[in-house]
Amino acid sequence: MNTKKNLYQDFEHPFAQYVRILGKGKTGARSLTYQEAYDAFSMILKGEVLDVQLGAFLMLLRVKEESVDELAGFVQATRDQLKFKALQVDLDWSSYAGKRKHYPWFLLAALTLAQQGYNVVMHGAAGHTINRLYTEQVLEYLGYPICQTDLDVERELTKRHFAYLPLAAISPVLSELIGLRNVMGLRSPIHTLARLINPFNANATLQAIFHPAYRSSHQQAALKLGYLNSAVIKGEGGEFERNPDAKTLICGIKNGELYEHELPKLTAERSPVEEELDLATFKAVWEGKQQHAYGEIAITETMSIALYTMGVCDCFETAMQQAKEFWQTRHQTAKLG
Repeated sequence: MNTKKNLYQDFEHPFAQYVRILGKGKTGARSLTYQEAYDAFSMILKGEVLDVQLGAFLMLLRVKEESVDELAGFVQATRDQLKFKALQVDLDWSSYAGKRKHYPWFLLAALTLAQQGYNVVMHGAAGHTINRLYTEQVLEYLGYPICQTDLDVERELTKRHFAYLPLAAISPVLSELIGLRNVMGLRSPIHTLARLINPFNANATLQAIFHPAYRSSHQQAALKLGYLNSAVIKGEGGEFERNPDAKTLICGIKNGELYEHELPKLTAERSPVEEELDLATFKAVWEGKQQHAYGEIAITETMSIALYTMGVCDCFETAMQQAKEFWQTRHQTAKLG
């Protein structure tokens, strides 16, 4: 990114207008329109802004919280700069939070669906928040490759029906920006928009959020982006994983129509957190060599939401039955690596 300091002493930098819109005081500031958001983020992705402008822009958005138009504009600007091969993908699964208290059970839900022949692409970023276990680390432990190109994704979908693509392979700029989490001390809109990229135009998308207020903005932005089937939940640890210890409100899109559906709390008391996230235990559960009461509820419940979102099942009850069947028989075909 351009860091020259004195070039714009005599005339205004083209990006300054977007910082001014967001930061012009309590009465003068406003949200960006969709087109303004699209244009501003296009400049960011092309490296046409100064570092000081970028920091101000991201933090002003963070304080204000991005609007639906802003979020959709940012995501569309990102999607329009992608040059990936067209692939048949059933489910786009974003994974950007990492886990701290519980194992990443959502990952076993995704791998189980892949075993059944559904093409699942998962994308995420590792290491931007301290003391969390990220999907990329877990997949490497299980023997799954980390894709770097669309050809890698195509190969893995053909071989396993599952592929993981890091954000750095989707957009090096976004990867650099999401890494500023420990520099700024705050999450930025990058953490939100990355979840919505859907790089291969999958038929269905899944996103999880940390804060309940973001459910609706994700849902509305997905609709504005033209996504026909989508689900947003407040997932355990910020990942798309059903938490059995709490009610789960799904803000979704089904065949282009918005809906909300609440799933009930499933446990009488809050489940204990893991003393340590030992991946040997996680792998043993996947292979059917060990059981985990909390984990297996989280897996099947998460899988049922995915099945409903993909349109495999027309109601959550049927989806739950299907998920349990898939999980109970997965050890017959489970192959790692």
